Amino acid sequence: MHPSEAEFANEAFYMAFNRRDVAAMEALWSARHEAVCLHPGWPALIGREAIMDSWRSIFANPDQPPVTFHSASPCRMGDGMVAVVCYEVVAGSTMVATNLFIEEDGQPKLVLHQSGICARPPPMAEETSLDVN
Repeated sequence: MHPSEAEFANEAFYMAFNRRDVAAMEALWSARHEAVCLHPGWPALIGREAIMDSWRSIFANPDQPPVTFHSASPCRMGDGMVAVVCYEVVAGSTMVATNLFIEEDGQPKLVLHQSGICARPPPMAEETSLDVN
């Protein structure tokens, strides 16, 4: 998988999040590999079913604020695996996130999402920010 494919999938992840699109989110996560999701403040979620349940719960929350991201940096982790590290801005707080994609049927699929508070985030450059609302 080329890092640019993972960057595109990373953008699709945030679009699915902000559109509260369960079908799009399900399509992004691996169906064949074990997956892990660490939402800020939540216990670790292991396995597709627990992860998809979490997204349905988040999307059902009418008070869930939108998320923007910036400064996405793909890092090749070997054949068929790319980590995208980026910064999320949620309700005025900046978090650092890692989204790990594995190649599955020729497409990048998520196997890890982890997001947590970032005490000293880099400045957000206008050209690298993306409002995915």
